[in-house]
Amino acid sequence: MTRVKKGVHALKRRRSVLKQTKGFRHGRKSKERQAKEALLHAGNYSFAHRKDRKSHNRKLWNIKINAGSRELGMSYSKLIGTLKKKKIELDRKILSDLAENHPKTFEKILASLK
Repeated sequence: MTRVKKGVHALKRRRSVLKQTKGFRHGRKSKERQAKEALLHAGNYSFAHRKDRKSHNRKLWNIKINAGSRELGMSYSKLIGTLKKKKIELDRKILSDLAENHPKTFEKILASLK
């Protein structure tokens, strides 16, 4: 059997870790051990915060819908309640976009609910 040395693969692994930590601060971008540790934490945070992003976006949508509907004289809860009663299936993402970027269309939707 020929002898296998691991220098090439070890160097490749080190380089890839340091490439992934580009932009980190202090020794976490340049020291191998600290960079590895930083990457482990970064992976955990990104996994957890992918879930958080969804709830954060929903909260933002609710705020935008509420602001848009209050300008036209209806509260958020009454708006959502009447949408459900009349079986109008517009989700919060679409409603918030309409309230923010297309106020005329949002006004027509509110007029149809009254």
